[in-house]
Amino acid sequence: AEHLWTREHAGLFDVSHMGQLFLSGEGVEAAIEAVLPIDLATLKPYAPRYSLLLDENGGVLDDLMVTRWDSGFYLVVNGATKWDDIAHLREHLPDEVTLNHLEDSALLALQGPEAFAALDRVTQGVNPLGELTFMKGGPFTIDGVPAWISRSGYTGEDGFEISVPAEEAVRIADLICAQPEVRPIGLGARDSLRLEAGLPLYGHDLSPDTTPIEADLAFAINKRRRAEGGFPGAERVLAEMV
Repeated sequence: AEHLWTREHAGLFDVSHMGQLFLSGEGVEAAIEAVLPIDLATLKPYAPRYSLLLDENGGVLDDLMVTRWDSGFYLVVNGATKWDDIAHLREHLPDEVTLNHLEDSALLALQGPEAFAALDRVTQGVNPLGELTFMKGGPFTIDGVPAWISRSGYTGEDGFEISVPAEEAVRIADLICAQPEVRPIGLGARDSLRLEAGLPLYGHDLSPDTTPIEADLAFAINKRRRAEGGFPGAERVLAEMV
């Protein structure tokens, strides 16, 4: 019932178990490119992009989203791997780069064909929510609470991911769920929705035994990085792309 409601209307998921990280400091772009096969030169502000954390043999340690903010980069990593990701990044990033784990932020995902109608009713911002196209984000407020909102998600539906202060999360979730299109949805339905949409999940379809090419994720190896390499496991990954 939750799966079908999300497909037909809008469902609100609590995905606060995921890790929200902020990387900043001198040389942060080069440092991130040394650990991810991403081309940050082509990453526009407030536009999330899918990427992969790889080991030295090209195996997938995690998949994640990277967004350029004004003073650094916002990363969302999987909940089951966030502590390993944080340790891996701290080990491989230079001392000049600061990694902040945004433990005081909650993360909600509003997904489904009626998600926009519900969220637009309660959201305020300098720019209208409707200006957010797929994989775009920006700062907004919801009932006076500052929120980072991106038009993204992991169900195959139109939808939004909403980062708010954890102390306000219950109030914001209740406000969104009070909209007639919205019902609270559990993570079991999120799993069936992402599986139906063909979206991989780390720990199920991705692991260190899987390379991006084996997982049909070659799109995550950005064009310049295919030519230049310079990311962990590049020799194996690029050889598999030939």
